[in-house]
Amino acid sequence: MSRTARIKLEDGIYHIIFNGVSEIHLYENNRDKNKYMELIKKYETKFHFKVYAYCLMTTHGHLLIDSNGADVSQFMHDVNQSYAQYYNNAHKRNGHKRKGHVFRDRFKSKLVDADSYLLTLSAYIHKNPKDIKKYRNCIEEYKYSSLGVYLGLRKDPFNILDEDYIMQFFNTNVKKARKAYSELVFRCTDKLLKKSAEFQDEKTEYRSERHIIKRSFSPEEILAFLSKYTGMPEWQIVLKNKRCNTKNKALYVFMLKCLCCLEDKDICEILGNITQSRVSTLCSMGIDIVLKDDKYKNIINDFLDSKTS
Repeated sequence: MSRTARIKLEDGIYHIIFNGVSEIHLYENNRDKNKYMELIKKYETKFHFKVYAYCLMTTHGHLLIDSNGADVSQFMHDVNQSYAQYYNNAHKRNGHKRKGHVFRDRFKSKLVDADSYLLTLSAYIHKNPKDIKKYRNCIEEYKYSSLGVYLGLRKDPFNILDEDYIMQFFNTNVKKARKAYSELVFRCTDKLLKKSAEFQDEKTEYRSERHIIKRSFSPEEILAFLSKYTGMPEWQIVLKNKRCNTKNKALYVFMLKCLCCLEDKDICEILGNITQSRVSTLCSMGIDIVLKDDKYKNIINDFLDSKTS
């Protein structure tokens, strides 16, 4: 039987569910969960999607994702494929690299088509840790759920979350929004959040709007921007076999992947006389630069701002 085609919209918000195969735990330990969240951060940087909620359990995981103009199938495939490679290398059997599938089938995705569904779905995702004995009465303390971030009990340890968009539906005032959200999450129980009196107020209000990235920019636009941004001439950025321009070429490839939705083979044609393997390597280098170098951490937003100014 053929697979059912996914419903995909460039401005879609999706509930994504993924499960491990029956014979293993998808996450054997916290190191595995940290690795998965690290990959979410890496590909969030690459594709510029948004994460509204997350929860990783031992055998499965939930994500609430705003595709923001990117292809949900592509970036989730990349995340899960990278994790499967990590898992098989990290969990050897009898001294040998593990082989075989890690995820059960492809991930499931459901389009969120109403604000009311979005809010209740986020609460559903955040209630998952109730099935863990240690967290049954304190689900807000579970590190691999974003609930504690929503309620102001901690900052997001993985730096991937955009909670403002959902929370502003409750109230723009942070304290009032957190109170209302905790009541939504715990409505089905006899207890309210035990730390509700300890809400921090590091923000004054929630403000968030959805501005979907239209990923139809031309390579020429991006090259011109990058040349101005870095001070390196366009011709030098794309010049082959020059170590001095590797960093800027990596940023160029990264931006092409993020903002033009180009395949590696398309970028090969743009750069000329370069292999797809090299394109992939340059893109990974570009992601690392954006993640680690404060000078370039806002390069995508700066480019988008330049198009609206």
